[in-house]
Amino acid sequence: MAPALGLDIGVSSPALAQAAPDGLKWRHGISTFGDIKYPADFKRFDYVNPAAPKGGVARLFELGTYDSFNIVVAGLKGSAPSGVGRIYQSLMDPALDEPDSYYGTLAELVAYPDDFSYVIYRLRPMARWHDGKPVTPEDVVFSFETSKSSSPRARFYYQHIVKAEKIGDHDVKFFFDSPGNRELPLITGQLNVLPKHWWEGADAQGRKRDVTATTLEPPLGSGPYRIKEFVAGRTLVLERVKDYWGKDLPNSIGQDNFDELRYEFFRDDVVGRQAFKADQFDWYAERSAKEWSVAYDFPAVHDGRVIKEKFPVLSSGRMQGWAFNLRRPLFKDVRLRRAFNYAFDFEEMNRTLSTGEYHRDSSYFDGIPDFMATGLPEGLELQLLEPLRDKVPPEVFTTPYKDPVNGTPEAVRNNLREATRLLKEAGFEVRDRKLVDPSGQPVSVEILCSDEGNERISLFYKPSLERLGVTVNIRRVDDVQFQNRTRDYDFDMTTVVWPQSLSPGNEQREWFGSQAADKPGSRNMGGIKNPAVDALIERIIFAKNRAEQIAACKAMDRVLLWNFYCVTQFNYGFNRYARWDRFSHPDPLPKYGVSGFPTVWWYDADKAAKIGKRS
Repeated sequence: MAPALGLDIGVSSPALAQAAPDGLKWRHGISTFGDIKYPADFKRFDYVNPAAPKGGVARLFELGTYDSFNIVVAGLKGSAPSGVGRIYQSLMDPALDEPDSYYGTLAELVAYPDDFSYVIYRLRPMARWHDGKPVTPEDVVFSFETSKSSSPRARFYYQHIVKAEKIGDHDVKFFFDSPGNRELPLITGQLNVLPKHWWEGADAQGRKRDVTATTLEPPLGSGPYRIKEFVAGRTLVLERVKDYWGKDLPNSIGQDNFDELRYEFFRDDVVGRQAFKADQFDWYAERSAKEWSVAYDFPAVHDGRVIKEKFPVLSSGRMQGWAFNLRRPLFKDVRLRRAFNYAFDFEEMNRTLSTGEYHRDSSYFDGIPDFMATGLPEGLELQLLEPLRDKVPPEVFTTPYKDPVNGTPEAVRNNLREATRLLKEAGFEVRDRKLVDPSGQPVSVEILCSDEGNERISLFYKPSLERLGVTVNIRRVDDVQFQNRTRDYDFDMTTVVWPQSLSPGNEQREWFGSQAADKPGSRNMGGIKNPAVDALIERIIFAKNRAEQIAACKAMDRVLLWNFYCVTQFNYGFNRYARWDRFSHPDPLPKYGVSGFPTVWWYDADKAAKIGKRS
């Protein structure tokens, strides 16, 4: 992990001038990359418009549904809408023009020792819940303990944070299980803080609330928005808190400008796209390259009332692929998994379904060149891999990883021939045109899909697997069923996206760590249990400098790729958005904020008047 350093500047506030507990130095911001950009007396982020008008409504599309507002157990029970996160505040918030810097929100200051063995946060005395009560250290301790005990995801993410303790009227100390984990002070600051008094109280009917259960009672927050109204599973309306306690903070100026954010939920992209054309909502994220090119031939686009725009994604990388459920005996043999990879004709799919604008994923860090394994391992990366030589495929050391190339009849035949050879080597054979496993059982695979896009490419992939003799069933389910089935690992193959930040760290355990493989609700969807991967994850987390972090990421990437834990799909370095032209934004937008909508945008009354009344 890269050094987590505060910017060493002249102290400009009485709070920073005071010594922190244990004789430490208070900091107003931290970063795992190095020095932070903004000084202690900064007035606002550079990328906002401080004069942005407040007002108006932004209507947003959401795919799927929801049945709970409890974010604590959202990875385990129920489905919470993404918008509900806006009612809460964390201890610190990111700057969108820096790769990995955070500045105090609920917390005014942060301090930690040189060995990163603990961190202390000082809360702002002015921080308030929406009912007017102060945010306290007791709230922070409650939030940490509740999240870690009730959420498998938080349990893995915060597993090295062993305790939170109130040490002063406004101070909370987090204890780590060992020194040297440079990311822990920062990820501690990402904690969403919950109101202890509200969750331990009773609802309007006198029933005691349960933070471990799903609920549709609008929860109490401390953020810039609160829940105004909702129709469960269909609509969620947030209203701006006019007397929000943090509205004048430097990291609040020019942000959260809409009076209302209205989220409209649709079960299907096709229906949602038509609703957007009918002006039922304002902003639509188009995930299909083909639809982007053919589905927007309507008058509002031609006359400029609807704007199509691509925004570069510079803040993250990712892998997307059909993950094998390694808990199924069928997928234990890497040769079968590799054969399935040979069968995917990405090139033809890219031409026929995606207008050729995608590239095939070739890395679990696709989009972050520093971390992508290329060529053969050398230098520090090779040093990290050498002790693991007997635990990784031999190709890790001998052969640069490349996905098979299809796209022509000859290439397809050659790759299917190689797939057949691998299957035969693994003990599979074809009988009466059906592939059978070494015990003589027919090979049948269900690909679980959650939406139209995944279903479309899975249907494209199906005939290639059938040419190998595999019986393939494409099963599309609604959002709730998909979440329940994947939480219980009730699938053979399904599309998974593994996102990666510009500073990988503790989250890698949840993506790929053995301990997460059998925990319900974890994000190790495929059930990866690999001691070499576990060892490299630890090297990423405890890297002493940027060079070691890069080498460890490349090494892990290489090991994951050569184990063929998924059939890689595709990636692209931008997001596509269509919008009704009722809004304006700062120029330029923040480098790492993608579109920055709705956070730094605002309702433009002059533009809206030209378009006319909403439907």
